[in-house]
Amino acid sequence: MTDVRDAAADTAPSGEPADLDGIDGASTRPTRRGLFGLLGAGAAGLALGAAGGAATAAAVSGGSGRGSGVVAFRGAHQAGIITPAQDRLHFASFNMLSGTGRDDLIALLRDWTTAAERLTRGEEIGTGIEPENPLSPPDDTGEASGSAAGHLTITFGLGRELFTGREAKTGGTEAAHDPYGILDRLPPAFEPLPSFAFDLLEPGISGGDLCVQACADDPQVAVHAIRNLARIASGRAHLAWSQLGFGRTASTSRSQETPRNLFGFKDGTANIMSDEATALDDHVWVGDEAPAWLRGGSYLVARKIQMTIETWDRSSLGEQERIFGRSKREGAPLSSGAAGSEFDEPDFTAASPVDPAAPAIDTAAHVRLAHPDMNGGVRLLRRGYNYVDGSNGLGQLGAGLFFISFQRDPAAFVRVQRSLKPDLLNEYIRHIGSGLWAVPSGVGAGEFIAQALFE
Repeated sequence: MTDVRDAAADTAPSGEPADLDGIDGASTRPTRRGLFGLLGAGAAGLALGAAGGAATAAAVSGGSGRGSGVVAFRGAHQAGIITPAQDRLHFASFNMLSGTGRDDLIALLRDWTTAAERLTRGEEIGTGIEPENPLSPPDDTGEASGSAAGHLTITFGLGRELFTGREAKTGGTEAAHDPYGILDRLPPAFEPLPSFAFDLLEPGISGGDLCVQACADDPQVAVHAIRNLARIASGRAHLAWSQLGFGRTASTSRSQETPRNLFGFKDGTANIMSDEATALDDHVWVGDEAPAWLRGGSYLVARKIQMTIETWDRSSLGEQERIFGRSKREGAPLSSGAAGSEFDEPDFTAASPVDPAAPAIDTAAHVRLAHPDMNGGVRLLRRGYNYVDGSNGLGQLGAGLFFISFQRDPAAFVRVQRSLKPDLLNEYIRHIGSGLWAVPSGVGAGEFIAQALFE
């Protein structure tokens, strides 16, 4: 397959979709994304990001007349953080294989960068599904061939054990070594998450040397991305665990409606939005306090939170609203009364209309304990998804929230999570998976992901 390049996708700011249809003017062979547009099957609509700058592109309309659904892979920040949240997720954690070294890690990150750039442009990898030698396996697994790019974003993170290794602990102290020659680049803030109250973490769905977050409008596009990155990693890293998600549970753009979690409540009303430049600098993007390779990046926390759906569904509406501190239909804080709206600022001093001696918002309500006013002004950029992993023999759903947040310092997440210890919601949830990764800054022209870490 001709290596068709989409010039505007290279120049568009990371996280901001370029309005293209995937046919390079210098080439006569369209990408699978371009073919999809020419066949008249409209791609997903253009969503506006806020990474700054302007995309330069010539649009070639498909049947719907909408944009191509391409989000630029390269830019100052990695895409998939402030990008308008897509509806589907495939999150994956990888561990480097025993015996691998610095050169193996660098080669893997190079290969992943090349593949991710093509995948996010809607192109097949390498020669695609038609290898030069028909006796060889295809370079691309093919299940997304003919699909649109689907606003696919691929975001990479590095685990702490990539720096320290997995040496056995002696005398309760981690015996660090330096398998990839990067221990001296470990950021001071990159400490392991502590144990939290009510954690029931399962090692098989926690941690990892590398993480990949693939988000898209189409679940097959997201799965295709992780599947091919896992195939490319063969011999160097293996897929440790992964999670599918649907129905985003937070908005990162004011053009998006606030979604609902599986408890039926609006989630992420006060989330940091992509156009809040000051808030992003203060709370999301890592600054001069970190080594150069991480500046402009962030820290990703993932928590798999199982919900006891059946117990929740037997709770009264009044009890559910008391737990969250918001009305279920409108999402308004209970301090606003019947005429309140979702975006009203909670008034934690307001009295209950039923019992003037009690607060309108319970002292242990989720909205109170998670609010920045109760956490020294800390804000997190949330980007979680609902999940359902089937059911058990008792007919109970294995469902919940795959929580994802981005923050400038992991200590910010720790503060909020500790504040939630008395949360009324804890009766209905269990934290069963967890992970923390450093997300390097964006990828510049000609660079591979995290290149500055090795310079």
